[in-house]
Amino acid sequence: MAKAYWVSAYRSISDPDKLAAYAKLAAPAIQAAGGRFLARGVAAKTYENGMAQRTTLIEFDSVEQAIAAHDSPGYKAALEALGNGADRDIRIVEGV
Repeated sequence: MAKAYWVSAYRSISDPDKLAAYAKLAAPAIQAAGGRFLARGVAAKTYENGMAQRTTLIEFDSVEQAIAAHDSPGYKAALEALGNGADRDIRIVEGV
């Protein structure tokens, strides 16, 4: 079974306090669902239309596990804490 990767690319952060509240809840919920943080922070370098904003890369054992993490009650609580504090794009990609 191929691993899966959850990629979060932030376009903007309008409320750092909401982002901090989200992170405090999201990390434990993601880890409890089997997620492993591989990278997180502001991009070291961007190319083409890339934005120098926060990016997070999380590894899971499967696409199903990544989806279950996103849909879990713990992660939903994190999303509620984030509210409109950030504009971002989240993608779950199957590994090769």
